Amino acid sequence: MDSLPTFHTARLTLTPLQLADAADIQRLFPHWEVVRYLAHLVPWPYPADGALCHVRDRSLPAMTQGKEWHWMIRLAESGQSIGSISLYDEPGNHRGFWLAPQWQGQGYMSEACAVINRYWFQTLGKPLMQVPKAVDNRASRRISEREGMRLVEVRKGRFVCGEMDQQVWELSREAWLADVSYKT
Repeated sequence: MDSLPTFHTARLTLTPLQLADAADIQRLFPHWEVVRYLAHLVPWPYPADGALCHVRDRSLPAMTQGKEWHWMIRLAESGQSIGSISLYDEPGNHRGFWLAPQWQGQGYMSEACAVINRYWFQTLGKPLMQVPKAVDNRASRRISEREGMRLVEVRKGRFVCGEMDQQVWELSREAWLADVSYKT
């Protein structure tokens, strides 16, 4: 966990998840606009200790085991937390993210994804990235489309907002390497 890098972009700093981040997550995460398209396993209404329990009992141990990689997304200028992005060594589910509502629609997540995709393909040497998403999650789908991902599967999924179709988008290492815009 200590070896997980901090990343800097033009507008963001991505810092490895720490237990102290639970307070920011608890403040920013439990909003319907954030959780509605997440997996049904996210408790809703979100409990008062939800972030602490998730970070302490699930995310940090998975990071220590080398099965997951989690970063807080912060504004570079102020250091203010605005969301989170994660990678998972789980078939069919390699990346997930969320952004607080007031920071959505400003290109921050595309900026964070570009750095995290580089880590996935270059540092971890993974051959394929697959990301599942609710069919109604248009903003997330647009990010995948801009990254050059292709839709490979549609299946039923269970989300906080209920059951609906789930799309699986994928990007191969070869396709990522061929797109120079994500290597800068």
